[in-house]
Amino acid sequence: MITQALFASMNRDSSQSSFRYLYDSSNLPQSIDESIAQIKAFALQEFDREVVEKQLYYHNREHLENVRRRSTLILQAIVPTWEVWLQQQEPSIDLSRIELLLDLSIAAHDMVQVFISQSDLHATRRREPGVSERASFERLVEYINALNQQLQRHDPDSPARLTDRDIAIIRAAIGATICTYAPTEQAIYQADLYDVQNPPSIVARILALADIGALGIDGTEVYSQEGSLLFLEENLDVIPLLLDETIDRLESDNLALYQNIQQRLLKRCRFQVNFAKSRAARLKSELVGFPESTIDTLTHDVFRYLNPATIQAIEATTPTAETASLKSLLEFFELERYLDR
Repeated sequence: MITQALFASMNRDSSQSSFRYLYDSSNLPQSIDESIAQIKAFALQEFDREVVEKQLYYHNREHLENVRRRSTLILQAIVPTWEVWLQQQEPSIDLSRIELLLDLSIAAHDMVQVFISQSDLHATRRREPGVSERASFERLVEYINALNQQLQRHDPDSPARLTDRDIAIIRAAIGATICTYAPTEQAIYQADLYDVQNPPSIVARILALADIGALGIDGTEVYSQEGSLLFLEENLDVIPLLLDETIDRLESDNLALYQNIQQRLLKRCRFQVNFAKSRAARLKSELVGFPESTIDTLTHDVFRYLNPATIQAIEATTPTAETASLKSLLEFFELERYLDR
């Protein structure tokens, strides 16, 4: 078994090996586009290793592609109005640069996943809110700083360097994806979207809403699929029981474990319903930061599934009764579909 100290050492060695080619001047980017591409390649390399090492069924390339696609839909809805606003800023902001920074933020926002250490094998593994996101940004900015320093040494006026403003945009965007639990709703939300004193940029708002926008943008099928993948990622002990079909005999062979897994699945089901209600209830407030002329399009065309009919359908089809059997819960989540991913 790999100790935490050894694992940390392996991560440091891996990151350092990723930095080595920075010191070869022949690899230095010549434009901001090339810099972003190089940094993004680093972020994805780190992310892919996390996916394998930590058995991430949900936080993987498919999730990144979903977030990128949803971000694009939001961006397309606001670009005509937003581009004019960007040009009026002092100094003006180039939309193409903003799009590059958004794309990089998407690639890096889940780059590091930090789970809380636990001794109970048959328990949901958890993340401390904000820890993974901050760790992702810190690893990313370490690489950015190393690249910037190398570019500075070769050309103090290099257009390939990321500016302090660029880095601040990335930091805010990744930070906006941090979720907080709302006990009254029994659901999560992104607190940065409600920060009146320091309102998030539109880039941060786009990434945050795209990150948890499966239901509103994609509908119930994708929403249910993400719930299943999250359950697998957070309950790895269930996977071998599914693979060898031991789970089908638990009620007679191990009643305590049967009830344990049943309760975990039931908790996930109830969260799915509560989270759907919360997403619908919060949409109006969370769109306030976008240009006013785009709100109607965002509400009815982009987040078109956040309506009473969708919520009613989720409530009607999701098993939440205490009497729900393990078999019925497993049939609802269809976990076996995702085990070969």
